[in-house]
Amino acid sequence: MARRALKTTAATLTATATLLLTACGGGGDSSDDIKGADKGSESPSASASSGSGSTDVDRPDVSLPEDLDLVFDFEKPSDQDSAAALDDAANYIRALNHAITKQDPEDPAFQFYASGQAAQYAHSQIKEYADGGWTLTGKDRYYQAEINPVDESEKVKTVNVTFCEDQSKVYGKEVKSEKIHRTKESLASYQKFTILMTFVQGKPVWRAQQVTVEGKAEECRG
Repeated sequence: MARRALKTTAATLTATATLLLTACGGGGDSSDDIKGADKGSESPSASASSGSGSTDVDRPDVSLPEDLDLVFDFEKPSDQDSAAALDDAANYIRALNHAITKQDPEDPAFQFYASGQAAQYAHSQIKEYADGGWTLTGKDRYYQAEINPVDESEKVKTVNVTFCEDQSKVYGKEVKSEKIHRTKESLASYQKFTILMTFVQGKPVWRAQQVTVEGKAEECRG
């Protein structure tokens, strides 16, 4: 299943959204063509680890159905802020998939972990799935994470979080019939995310501001 978003500005979100329903993580289909397949999800609870302050914050539910599994194969950074930013980048992905499975484009979870273009991107993804009557099933893996500081001033902490995705084992599922549309692994199964994360002052939370997804990422394959 492929969630394709090659754009980084709000003006391009419409074009990005239209790619979703034509994208699939594999090159072939063992059932029918996948029309609304995206990516899978992960375990029910969000990671509450957060640097730059205490961990006392009321985080939203990002639980997922038992047939949907997100695997974050990340090495934990030694730096507290980098570790917290990476955790909440993963929570952003969890929240997005949580809303897809709930079929709710207004779900509060993704809004907690995102603002600006990243929130608009999540909303467009979720709405496409909800409007089309599609959800997700299978196992989705994220790996090769890197964190690069963008702004380390006293007032603003911003980092770019990048990681790969292998969505070859995530499949689109029709909500009403529960029919699963399976695809074969191909280069289209691999994507690379870049998420601009900013620390929320006064809360131990890092929030996604912008997201870019590179489809058919050769560097993520193998």
